[in-house]
Amino acid sequence: MAYLIELKASIIMKLKYLALFFIVLGYGCSLKTQQPLIQDVKGVHPVDTNQIWLSHEHILVDFIGADSIQPQSWNHDTIINKVIPYFEELKEFRVKYFVDATPNFLGRDVLLLEKIANKTGIRIITNTGLYGARNNKYIPKYIHEITAKNLAEKWINEYENGIDKTSIKPGFIKIGVDNTNPLDTIQQKLVKAAALTHLKTGLTIASHTGEGKGLWPQLKIIKEMGVSPESFIWVHAYQENNNENYLKAAEMGCWISLDGLGWELEKHIEKILFAKRNGILDKILISHDSGWYDPQKENQTIKPYTNIFKELYPKLKSNGFTDDEFKLLMSVNPSKAFAIGVRKLPLDKNVK
Repeated sequence: MAYLIELKASIIMKLKYLALFFIVLGYGCSLKTQQPLIQDVKGVHPVDTNQIWLSHEHILVDFIGADSIQPQSWNHDTIINKVIPYFEELKEFRVKYFVDATPNFLGRDVLLLEKIANKTGIRIITNTGLYGARNNKYIPKYIHEITAKNLAEKWINEYENGIDKTSIKPGFIKIGVDNTNPLDTIQQKLVKAAALTHLKTGLTIASHTGEGKGLWPQLKIIKEMGVSPESFIWVHAYQENNNENYLKAAEMGCWISLDGLGWELEKHIEKILFAKRNGILDKILISHDSGWYDPQKENQTIKPYTNIFKELYPKLKSNGFTDDEFKLLMSVNPSKAFAIGVRKLPLDKNVK
């Protein structure tokens, strides 16, 4: 009898150790799944704050409109032959991530992006979402009839199951609004759908906005839905004339994208130095908004993706910028901004 009691105790002890082992194993797996991830056209991988980013660029953009666009008419080989030399230039500057900000119905072509990523080794990030700027010219008709929840379900499906029946998934949400306050009803719907999609997927929201007038109603909407402005990128913020609004946006947690460096270098230098002087450099993203292969044009002029390295960096250095500060702009900030993770507001901070 004593032997049986001892055997039973031994078995119970082993079961306890085994249970503890699986608890620890499960905890370790949980920690691993909670590690921030970046998703590009070839899959997901952990955030690495040492890699160089271009956080807002374009390869192809078709401005013909949502009711006329025909992606099947584009010739991938022709486009690739035209744009690859501009990607080859980026090897000198060790660019690892390239965020393609072209949304659906404006020229998003994930198979084209995948081919370019395979040829160049650069990690290209695509998006889900829709672009409402320019009076909703790039919004398909069905959007007028569905709810924000139904629209979000479409975007969530792209994240969970792939875009256009491929295995390629989005790495962020791209929307666009006109610079108005209040926003029109369609553009309010886009913002609400983006917030719902973020809460389900953790994808960052990047919104073509321009001047700050159109920013504040967007932030109000996402906050009402419990989403933190830390999940939101103010795209084309360089168009804002009052730099003090950058301080307000940064205080709220919003990312500020000064992304016209393919076009307006001096204006950006002044704004970047303002951000440094005022201690908000850790909320600034910089990029070119370059590229722009347009299938509607016979003669293509591609804007290079190199001004940051050839023009901006030397001028920032001459104004006392350190290498660590440049790394903050080019590596640390974008890797945090595009990291997948739900960012909710504390309940007591939700706007009512």
